[in-house]
Amino acid sequence: MRAVIVAVFVAFLISLFTTPIAIRVFTRLKAGQPIRAEGPVMHLGKKGTPTMGGVVFIVATVIAYVAGHLALTTLPENQIAQVTPTITGLVLLGLMVFSGAVGFLDDFLKVRKRNSAGLNKRGKLLGQMLVGAVFGVIALYFPSSFGLTVGSTTLSFIRDIDALEVGKIASVIIFIFVVMATTNGVNLTDGLDGLATGASVMVLAAYGLIAFWQYRHWCADEAYAAGGAYCYMVRDPLEIALIAGAAAGACVGFLWWNTSPARIFMGDTGALGLGGLIAGMAMSTRTLLLLPILGGLFVIITMSVVIQVISFRTTGKRVFRMSPLQHHFELAGWSEVNIVVRFWIIAGIGVAIALGLFYSEFLAAVG
Repeated sequence: MRAVIVAVFVAFLISLFTTPIAIRVFTRLKAGQPIRAEGPVMHLGKKGTPTMGGVVFIVATVIAYVAGHLALTTLPENQIAQVTPTITGLVLLGLMVFSGAVGFLDDFLKVRKRNSAGLNKRGKLLGQMLVGAVFGVIALYFPSSFGLTVGSTTLSFIRDIDALEVGKIASVIIFIFVVMATTNGVNLTDGLDGLATGASVMVLAAYGLIAFWQYRHWCADEAYAAGGAYCYMVRDPLEIALIAGAAAGACVGFLWWNTSPARIFMGDTGALGLGGLIAGMAMSTRTLLLLPILGGLFVIITMSVVIQVISFRTTGKRVFRMSPLQHHFELAGWSEVNIVVRFWIIAGIGVAIALGLFYSEFLAAVG
């Protein structure tokens, strides 16, 4: 627990105090966010606000991860062996960093071209697929000393569902889809000041709780599992909790400057980085099918775009005034702060339901 707390506070403080520096640097570099001409008129006032702020909380998460492991050196040696840097850390941080790198390229091209086009859709999807494939393979082909891999060859809800064995190749393909879905889901949500950041804090904090609970009831813990108690067959749960806590803390520090009126945007750098990390959390905690509930807001906003596109292409009519969904309510006259707070409530409801389902399964098993 000590390591997780250290990681949270280090990430929070780094993000809180270095974001103003990033604001000045990106402003000096004229790395302002281009605004879509077809977007809501009220967004024109945001033109020139520095973007690529995701760099701050991605770097803060990595540094906090190192700090968390330094805190572990005070533990007894037999415990340190379970939580030293592992393939799990490589996969989760790799997903965050390299998904963020795809977004950074997109942001860089937007700033350079002075328009909102950026990296073309094919290039962005190809980058997401490549990141998902590389780390999906690493997650499935490098077992620990306990014989556990970061990912699983079965689909999972609260834990692996043995009846849904799909094999390694199909598991990698499914994970690629999850990475693409989550990165684009967070990216679509990132349309209003603080919306995606606040929602991501809730999801990451929830994964931190899930992972720490799994650590406390870990099958690899011989002292715990020897009594025949209910346990979770996952790899390096404390490592997962540490990274989830670090990322959540970094996002809270960033949110101080990103909330309305935002002084900096996370850009695709941050949105894709967070999406990649959340996908990794779902895979490593064996809660893949729980993700649509846990990230309910991302699903709703993504579906609003899908519905809008299908409706327009098939009937020529739009269901919403504008998609993603948050812009529909902007054009309906809702204030930006009202939309963000109410959407945060929706995100919180999804997280609460998911945590309730996770814990109820444990109660049913031990009851």
